Amino acid sequence: MHERRVVVSGMGAITPLGCSVSSFWDGLISSRCGIRTIEHFDCSRFDVHFGGVCTDFDPAREIDPRRIKRMDRFAQMALIAARQAFIESGLQDNFDPVRVGVILGTGIGGLAEIEEQHLRLLQKGPGKVSAFTIPKLMANAGSATVSIEFGFQGVNATVSTACASAGNAMADALRSLRRGDADVIFTGGTEATVTPLGIAAFAAMKALSTRNDDPEHASRPFDKDRDGFILSEGAGILVFEEYEHARKRGAPILCEVIGAGTTADAGDIVQPDPEGRGGARAMAEALASARLNPEDVDYINAHGTSTMLGDIAETKAIKAVFGSRAYKVPVSSTKSAVGHLLGASGGVEAIASIMALRSNTLPPTINLEHPDPECDLDYVPNTARDARLQVVMSNSFGFGGHNACVVFRKI
Repeated sequence: MHERRVVVSGMGAITPLGCSVSSFWDGLISSRCGIRTIEHFDCSRFDVHFGGVCTDFDPAREIDPRRIKRMDRFAQMALIAARQAFIESGLQDNFDPVRVGVILGTGIGGLAEIEEQHLRLLQKGPGKVSAFTIPKLMANAGSATVSIEFGFQGVNATVSTACASAGNAMADALRSLRRGDADVIFTGGTEATVTPLGIAAFAAMKALSTRNDDPEHASRPFDKDRDGFILSEGAGILVFEEYEHARKRGAPILCEVIGAGTTADAGDIVQPDPEGRGGARAMAEALASARLNPEDVDYINAHGTSTMLGDIAETKAIKAVFGSRAYKVPVSSTKSAVGHLLGASGGVEAIASIMALRSNTLPPTINLEHPDPECDLDYVPNTARDARLQVVMSNSFGFGGHNACVVFRKI
């Protein structure tokens, strides 16, 4: 049976660098940083005082106030990013609702709602807990909200594999479209965990940078002075569409999705495999799925979280797959500019990868001032670079040993 081709026909982004694909991309290639001191709650007693907050995000501009009250911030972000992608795709009234689906990733779901309602329970009693608590906190609220907004009645699912959630969601969407389960799937991820509990809990794990006096330089993937990741929020939504379906309706075809790989480390619940073996297998599977060889890849958007173990493990994984060519393939981490969006990171980074492909521009790894000797690849330090790109790869690795890799090609 002939395998159906899959393309990207729309994208939407809510990020700490801006609340559109263009503002996000402009920030990346201008080497700007979206990480700031947190102002929406008092961090004075916390070990960490900063994060990647989407300060330009104002749901009241685009969502009815009555709906806002029934939606956690992560679902609001998913909805507005999906609207952006929907408009770019040109679907509007030109689709069969039962052939359009939604597969989104989120690592945690409505954390802010959990915190707020638990506080109400303790301070005011069970009778004061909101009737909207469960619909707001449930992890599938993002995918459900997008489906309801547009009337999409096809496959609808939420993937929760920590920081690999959006990557796994995109892999599932690709496979579903190839099988013929749908003609169009909205995919990617959303997350909003820059909350008191989110900051406190990740800080308690010693996972976060504590560079409170210099937030803009705290995220420094592959730098020997890195001291942890930066917790961030946002959404990255992409429209994956079967090629012939997109072509016949005259859709904008941004690129082709040609492969994906998903694996597990089966090791530690938090730490990556020290040799990066699970990540390497995900990349190898993605290449096999794309029917490509390592020498065909022109750029890798790294998971690159700015953690000591993770950056080394990913570097080893790239070397294991690419061999001597690893030193010739540009690799960069856009988390240096926006921090770590957890379950949304893969969606936002896929958008960065596609924008790189379309503009022949490599987004930089900013704050890379003192390279770690164990991280010795070309990480496109500090400044964007022109390059001729045909194939790009995006990595997402998560707590629990989850690994996902997606490959895109110019069309």
